[in-house]
Amino acid sequence: MKRSPAQPSGARPAEATARPRARRLTRSATLTTGCTVAGLIGLLALVSLFWLPYPSDDTSGGRLTAPAADHLLGTDRLGRDLFTQLMTGSRIAVQAGLGSVLIAATVGVTLGVLAAFAQGWLDDTLSVLLDILIAFPTLLLAMLIVAARSATLESAVLAIGLAQSAVVGRLVRVLVKRVLAQEYITASRTSGTSWPRIVAGHILPNIWPTLVVNLALQFGLAVLAEAGLSYLGLGAPPPNASWGRMLHEAQATFTTAPAGALAPGILLVALVIGVNLIADGLRDTLDPAARRRRA
Repeated sequence: MKRSPAQPSGARPAEATARPRARRLTRSATLTTGCTVAGLIGLLALVSLFWLPYPSDDTSGGRLTAPAADHLLGTDRLGRDLFTQLMTGSRIAVQAGLGSVLIAATVGVTLGVLAAFAQGWLDDTLSVLLDILIAFPTLLLAMLIVAARSATLESAVLAIGLAQSAVVGRLVRVLVKRVLAQEYITASRTSGTSWPRIVAGHILPNIWPTLVVNLALQFGLAVLAEAGLSYLGLGAPPPNASWGRMLHEAQATFTTAPAGALAPGILLVALVIGVNLIADGLRDTLDPAARRRRA
């Protein structure tokens, strides 16, 4: 009986080796691109803390002037330098994102861990509370906080952070319950390890990869939410130039001076896309389960 010719022995191993290498390159490119895009905007925000081309309230540039050497992007309808406004807006966007994520992480992780350890009616109560917070509109929450305080960046960050804390809390609750079901948790309790040490030594280290990815996504959502609130006048007040406020002010002059609307819109989209790319790269790098599912 004639044997069919065998395939080259190196074909399949080479193909199997090439696939993981291609996936690693793709993950690296995604994370690198996201860090580059978001990092450039973050650098712009950092520079704005120490230097601006013009004061934020300087209106001596002339109304709706075209881009020139003294005003790289021109001026707005009040005579303010657009590049200065964009730099200030980048700082506000980064502050809003970081502040909201910090509040969401602090409140959400605390509520999530408590809900995971709770039993019976307390577990049900905390779960319902998280669901109510998730269903509560961020805009309405911001309006309530603004009514109690004032229309400031801090009020917007507080509202966004509290709204996002419910999403983080529900995720943490699921992750912690999954970890608590593992045998090494039972072994730790049997050996006399206290619950605080178990949380610090076993639970948090096991949930942080997924949690970091979610917080990165929440950062992008917080930036969009802050821009929306500023567009409605519930964000940072003038002369602070939030990208949302810039979009609102430029809509009446879009046909004559489109740069006033296009520039903040492009930077807003670029920052959100960059952060989402970072989240995708971190998911593939830090979350083994997601990496196996994509393989």
